[in-house]
Amino acid sequence: MKRMLPLLLAILIALLPLACTNANTDTVTLKLHEVTRSVFYAPQYIALSLGFFEEEGLHVEITTSGGSEKAMTALLSGEADLCLAGPETGVYVINEGKQDHPVIVGQLTKRDGSFLIAREPVDRFSWDDLRGKTIIGGRAGGMPIMTLRWVMAQNGLTDGENCTIIDSIQFNLMAGAFEGGEGDYVTLFEPTATEFQKAGKGYIVANIGLESGEVPYTCYFASQEMIDRHPERIEAFLRAIYKAQQWIETADDGEAALAMQPFFPDASLDSLKSVVKSYRETDSWMKDPVMREADYERLLSVIDFNGELRGRPAFSDLVDNRFAEKAIGQ
Repeated sequence: MKRMLPLLLAILIALLPLACTNANTDTVTLKLHEVTRSVFYAPQYIALSLGFFEEEGLHVEITTSGGSEKAMTALLSGEADLCLAGPETGVYVINEGKQDHPVIVGQLTKRDGSFLIAREPVDRFSWDDLRGKTIIGGRAGGMPIMTLRWVMAQNGLTDGENCTIIDSIQFNLMAGAFEGGEGDYVTLFEPTATEFQKAGKGYIVANIGLESGEVPYTCYFASQEMIDRHPERIEAFLRAIYKAQQWIETADDGEAALAMQPFFPDASLDSLKSVVKSYRETDSWMKDPVMREADYERLLSVIDFNGELRGRPAFSDLVDNRFAEKAIGQ
């Protein structure tokens, strides 16, 4: 408890700018659009609550978009300075022929962060349980559904043949659709999955990320204009993310949960602790924001397997690691 008190004080001090106007004229405001609100993105919220962005002279305003395509649209329209989205979104933008396309400047997570939820508790889950069943999997072409199909294929399951994956429900509406009676299974991120289980609305039976292996999953995108005009802001942003990535490596589950709690007011501290423990055990978070080319190639393989890859953009065309490498001092 003694260790928690300084952390709690630091969080309260760091969150003061969220409740008032930014009085520091030297602080730069960055508008960040995230794909969804999830403990899966823990380092991002920790960087906010512990003041790591402020230390870099940044005031970060987060908007939850409710889907990678929406977060990317905000970036393309100039509504966002940065966006946190699935890397597949950038692949699609390049393949559509856009010359002045956004690029990935940092990576946050390195495997799928969703969990398979059943309607009833299962003592020993088998992927064969999904035969003849319907699964709400997310938006067609999105990483959640593509990773799910990849994992199911490794277990002898093919959409349209021995099971049915529903791909017509928006990402942020999946939990509600399942609760309303649609589908036999659904994939959900945390803390929604744990809260669902606690409320008896569904039961976690499989960790998709453990089954799929490592693959770039959520990344930070910046526009070419942002890169050309404000490279120092991108570097400062990634330094704060890197500090948070390093912090969570040594923090215990309770400390991490407490640091994130302001961003998850409807989740209990115990739920957040169990979710942090789960994501830590599955090694879901990057230890630094640099994307590796081998992981990018695996990403393209997953997209190609799903029939969504019209071209294979070169790593150097979509990924710019300069800022991440500077941020970690390489």
